[in-house]
Amino acid sequence: MTVLEPFGARLRRAMDERGPLCVGIDPHASLLAQWGLNDDVAGLERFSRTVVEAVADRVAVLKPQSAFFERFGSGGVAVLEKSVEEARAAGALVVMDAKRGDIGSTMAAYAEAFLRKGAPLFSDALTVSPYLGYGSLKPAVDMARESGAGLFVLALTSNPEGGEVQHAVGADGRGVAATMLARLAAENAGEEPLGSFGAVVGATLGDLSSYDLNINGPLLAPGIGAQGATPADLPRVFGAAVRNVVPNVSRGVLRHGPDVVALRTAADRFAEEVRTAVTAS
Repeated sequence: MTVLEPFGARLRRAMDERGPLCVGIDPHASLLAQWGLNDDVAGLERFSRTVVEAVADRVAVLKPQSAFFERFGSGGVAVLEKSVEEARAAGALVVMDAKRGDIGSTMAAYAEAFLRKGAPLFSDALTVSPYLGYGSLKPAVDMARESGAGLFVLALTSNPEGGEVQHAVGADGRGVAATMLARLAAENAGEEPLGSFGAVVGATLGDLSSYDLNINGPLLAPGIGAQGATPADLPRVFGAAVRNVVPNVSRGVLRHGPDVVALRTAADRFAEEVRTAVTAS
């Protein structure tokens, strides 16, 4: 089996060439309705294929939200498999937003599903939850290294409830989120031009200067667009780490469908605004 170039290197090149933007594929029932599609597998397939056709050849990253496919059972998962395949064939990196987190053989099985080269749902990276302990992610870390894939670990999420766990302080006096960032920095030590193990850090969180975001890895940043953050906010939120930020936009682009040209125009506009904000910082 041919091992891919490490995810971090591939992501760095994609962001430099296409602009640092991730577009979510989030087929909410409300968006299907807005597009004039039925809330069924046929509507899901039309939605997903349209997004891939519109932007997979121009954005650095596409991020399908697995839950919105899984809700349709095996038919929805089949659509997800095809969407991943077609997005990667068009040159986009695929981050599977599945937020898996478990222990032992179960975590290893999740890693096999999403990170094993040749698996039907193989993706360039996977979102994972470390809240059974960072060490529980080892099977996913090992599989990612083996296949040239990456991980995005939940660290500082934008939902209000996240703080009760992520801001908790451990026996060593360090907050949980800070501990996760430190563990990721250790995973990425010495990697060039960018490590493959990133963190999820919300773009809506305001001043994060009390956290060391320089983990030598990517920072997946949801919250641009419908959730209220703008590309111009990125330098203030992420500081010196802003060049490694991968801002995620979902509804801000998807609401322009089903017109392919309108989707492309929206994605291009966000990509240019992000590039301008990052390079000006």
